[in-house]
Amino acid sequence: MKILLAIDTSAASEAALDEILARPWPPGASFEVISVIEPSHLWSTTEVAQESARQAEEVVRSAVKRLQSTDQQAAGFALPGDPKTVILDRAKAIAADFIVVGSHGVSTVARFLMGNVAAAVLRYAPCSVEIVRSRAKAGVRRPLKVLLATDGSAGSEEAARSIATRPWPASTEIRVLSAVELILPATRVFLEPPLVNSPFIETARAEAMKRSQDAIAQTIQILCGVGLNATESISVLLDSPKAIILDDAAKWGADLIVLGSHGRQGVDRFLLGSVSESVAMHAACSVELIRAKAS
Repeated sequence: MKILLAIDTSAASEAALDEILARPWPPGASFEVISVIEPSHLWSTTEVAQESARQAEEVVRSAVKRLQSTDQQAAGFALPGDPKTVILDRAKAIAADFIVVGSHGVSTVARFLMGNVAAAVLRYAPCSVEIVRSRAKAGVRRPLKVLLATDGSAGSEEAARSIATRPWPASTEIRVLSAVELILPATRVFLEPPLVNSPFIETARAEAMKRSQDAIAQTIQILCGVGLNATESISVLLDSPKAIILDDAAKWGADLIVLGSHGRQGVDRFLLGSVSESVAMHAACSVELIRAKAS
């Protein structure tokens, strides 16, 4: 497994590195650490530009040293350019399996983890992406709690298999969540507005429940097949998928939310586009968006 870790000098990047160091990784995993130096013409003076480059190089050296101290294979570079372009191009060049970034950047150096940059990495990355947020509180670490949201799609299955093929800390808890989502043909909605208790709605509701149950059963089978501790949850709330995911994660106290890269339909439904981006940018915990590597 190849992991591209994009960092800057912010506390968020430091937290991302701490979290990565606390997790086990598959045998043979390798890390490349990069920090992006924005073009010198964007800085007020040459001295400021030089200092930003020096800081970027130092943060990379420090991260590589810490990774190597835990017997991880690691190398690193400070690279100039547009942050989102550099991250995406580098991930493609090294055939990365994961891009890992902190939740945001707050320093004046390489502000590449904020706003549209993080959204661009999530949307256009050729591989899986994790937005990392620290879960350490008062120096105490409890067992990791992972919330996997599924809709039974190929993307959701890819997410389950990604979890199943990686090592996790002892006592890790995995909760599989699926939302019961009514899918009504447009012609029936606009030409025949159904009553709440009509036979048509009851049939649609039963079909939606079966889809959720089947999605959870498929996912549980994948996870339990490798010995992971997985429980299930079906949500029947009348709310948007992203709201359901965020609410369930907050109430359960999830440390990590895992999503497939797309949902059942070709529009922004359960796990597609704005939903995954919104969850990643607004969750109180780390978020992984799993996709198959681009060929």
